[in-house]
Amino acid sequence: MRDLFATLDRWRGEGQEVALATLVQVFGTAPRLPGARMLIAADGRMAGSVSGGCVENDVAVRAARVLASGAPTLVRYGIADDSDLAVGLTCAEIEVLIEPWRAGAAWDAVRTALAAGAPVVLAVAIEPADQAGWSVALAADGSFSGEAPATVATAARGMLGTRAVSVLALDADPRAARVFLEAFPRPERLIVNGGTHVAVVLARMAKQVGMHVTVIDARSAYLSRERFPDADELVHAAPARALAAIDLAGAAVVSLTHDLKLDVPALAAALAGGAAYVGAMGSLRTHEKRCRELIGAGVDAGAIARIRTPIGLDIGGRTPEEMAVAILAEILAVRSGRDARPLREHGIVHDQGRAARLRGAR
Repeated sequence: MRDLFATLDRWRGEGQEVALATLVQVFGTAPRLPGARMLIAADGRMAGSVSGGCVENDVAVRAARVLASGAPTLVRYGIADDSDLAVGLTCAEIEVLIEPWRAGAAWDAVRTALAAGAPVVLAVAIEPADQAGWSVALAADGSFSGEAPATVATAARGMLGTRAVSVLALDADPRAARVFLEAFPRPERLIVNGGTHVAVVLARMAKQVGMHVTVIDARSAYLSRERFPDADELVHAAPARALAAIDLAGAAVVSLTHDLKLDVPALAAALAGGAAYVGAMGSLRTHEKRCRELIGAGVDAGAIARIRTPIGLDIGGRTPEEMAVAILAEILAVRSGRDARPLREHGIVHDQGRAARLRGAR
C-alpha cells in the first residue's frame, strides 16, 4: 500500500472519489499475494493490481457500483472457463474486498508508521456486509487506533514486526464475522559502501522493492543527492565509522568500491555487525587479497566465508544496470532462503487436477 498513497493523495486532491480493492484471501496459486491492493478513481483510472490482470476490469466495474452505493462488497473470483469473456483466474480462487476509500484513525496510523519505517498491523473487517470496511491498527508502541475485539488484538500483537497476513474468524461460522489482518514490517535495510555507477542504479531498484537504502562514501564527489535521489540516507564518512553507527542486524551490506582500503574495513564491520547479506564487487583474485587483509585484521575465516563475491547472480551482466539486477536478485534470494534456480527447475507447473477440484468446490 505504501506505493499507492501518493496516487491516492493526488486523486483525492483532484476531487475524485476513490475505491480501494484489497486481495484478502487466495485459494491455490495466484499471481498476487494477500495484501495486494488496487485503487480505482470515479473517472475510471486504476493504480495497482490484485490479480496481475485477470480480474481488474471486473473489479473496476464493481468499484463504480461501490462508489455509487457507498457500500463495500466482498467478491470471490473462481477459475475462469475457456471463453474469451470469462472473468477469473487459471489456477486459483481469490477474495477481493472493494470499499470506498475512507480516511480514518487506522489508515492514519498505517501511513504514519510506513513514513517512519516502523512496523504496524492493520485489521479490516470483510464480513458481514454491514461491518465490512471497519478497521483498526496496532502501532509499534502497542497502542491501537481504536477499540479492537480481544481476538483481533491478540492476533495483531502476535503479527507485529512480521510480514504475516491472516483472515480471522470471530465466530464458529467463518462467514459470520471475518477480519483480514496484514502486518507491515520495518523496511529491510540495504547499506551500500561506495557511490559508484552500479550503486546509483542499485539504490533506485532497491527502493522500488521497498528497501531502506543508505549509501556511504567518504568521497564527497561520489555522494550527492543529485546522483542518489532515491536513497534514504547519504553518509559522508569512512566506511568502518559509518557502519559502526548503524544497526546492521538483518541488513544487506554491499561494498562496490573496488578499493581494498575501503572494502576491507567495510566488510569487517558488516560481518561484525551481523548483517544478513554481505557482498563485495570484484574478481576472485581481488578477493584473495581482501581475505588476507581481513585475516590480518583479526576477522575469523568462517566469517569471511560469508562474503558473497563475485557479487550477484550469474546472469551475464555487464552494464551497471545488469549488474544491479544481479546483485538485488541475489539479496532477495538470500532473504527468502531460496537457491535462485529457475522456477521451472522447481517443478512449478499448472496442476490440472487441483484446478478441477477448485471448480467443483465453487
